[in-house]
Amino acid sequence: MKKIAVFASGFGSNFQALIEAVKQQTLNADIVLLVSDNPSSKAVERANAAGIDAFTFCAKDYAGKAAYEQAVLAELQKRQVEYIVLAGYMRIIGKTLLEAFPMRIINLHPALLPSFPGAHGIADAYHYGVKVFGITIHFVDEGIDTGKIINQFAFHAEENDTLETIETKIHQLEHQHYPETVDKTINR
Repeated sequence: MKKIAVFASGFGSNFQALIEAVKQQTLNADIVLLVSDNPSSKAVERANAAGIDAFTFCAKDYAGKAAYEQAVLAELQKRQVEYIVLAGYMRIIGKTLLEAFPMRIINLHPALLPSFPGAHGIADAYHYGVKVFGITIHFVDEGIDTGKIINQFAFHAEENDTLETIETKIHQLEHQHYPETVDKTINR
């Protein structure tokens, strides 16, 4: 069984979906670590409730990205992590982790890449007026949401959809498809 670490900064609903998928055996992996740059995040509470180790840090406590990524890398190596799975991690992955995990860092983006990269993909797509929304699961590279696409899932907007209803539909797609895509990617 592959050992994975999940990185999350906030609420952690996709982290919870991954935990549930492991319990239901639809994700054949062992989540051995949560990494969070937000020690008071709901994701950390979820890790504690599930009995998963959590490594938290405050970026400002380190000399720079390389320094905190080195600390994260030490935690990953200690647990023999094979893949990193991002679930709402709001930091750009740097060279230290990219070199240690080439094509083994998976990200979930709430828009159909290459359109609408960055932190506000859903709102950007909504305000642009797109009629088809979706999610992209991709490998992480040195760019922002530019890595090789693993899979995409989409739906057509309905006339009465609001930004809030679109966000809800996106989250449903994420929770449904992210765990199964992670499973297929790491266990191919």
